[in-house]
Amino acid sequence: MFALYKKEIAAFLNSLIAYLVIGAFLLINGLFLWVFPTEFNILNFAYSSLDSFFSLAPTVFLFLIPAITMRMFAEEKKTGTIELLFTRPLSDWQIIGAKYWAAFSLVVLSLIPSLIYVLSVYWLSFPYGNLDLGVVWGSYLGLLFLAAAFISIGIFASAISDNQIVAFVIGILLSAFAFLGFEIIYALDIFGSFDLFVRLLGIQVHYLSIQRGVVDLRDVVYFISLSALFLLFTHTFLSSRKW
Repeated sequence: MFALYKKEIAAFLNSLIAYLVIGAFLLINGLFLWVFPTEFNILNFAYSSLDSFFSLAPTVFLFLIPAITMRMFAEEKKTGTIELLFTRPLSDWQIIGAKYWAAFSLVVLSLIPSLIYVLSVYWLSFPYGNLDLGVVWGSYLGLLFLAAAFISIGIFASAISDNQIVAFVIGILLSAFAFLGFEIIYALDIFGSFDLFVRLLGIQVHYLSIQRGVVDLRDVVYFISLSALFLLFTHTFLSSRKW
């Protein structure tokens, strides 16, 4: 399993798309946070905070993570190497797990350079160091949980298609619905007393809860369950086919 994990990491880092994806994540966030005169611009805030980064990052993740996961199974099926992959002395779960953790590691790698934003706000704030680091680390934890959910969705999208572009689009649509769809349904107020339950099915309410710096066990269980559910979907789909 570890050998496959390293292979996935190496394959991604040896391709141009890896640096384009990571570079795009940093560039888009950097422009909106420090250059463009938008509501996300940190310099326009009256107080030192990284709330704008953690509000913007999920939207960028909607495109970044499907770009990372789109090749996981789709490329294997298109090139025919998936037959060799499933003849290895690895279980289906080990193969899925190796690809999942490889994608998660790449997202973490993309997030590490963003720590410069934390240092910048910490140093530029007045008085010096006037930044609630507890909320910052809690928000980073929320991003990691969000990434874990989006990765599982993206891997499922890659598993059901043999075209990377199709997998990319499906990954975006499914992730966007999981993040925003239930909020939109909740806002329509069509289920009466069940509206709150519908809202709790979506990702956004749980992400915002953690972003406030409150790590509730219910939110943790939600993200773990959602990730496990889509990995189970992936396993079920792959197991139903004969390569």
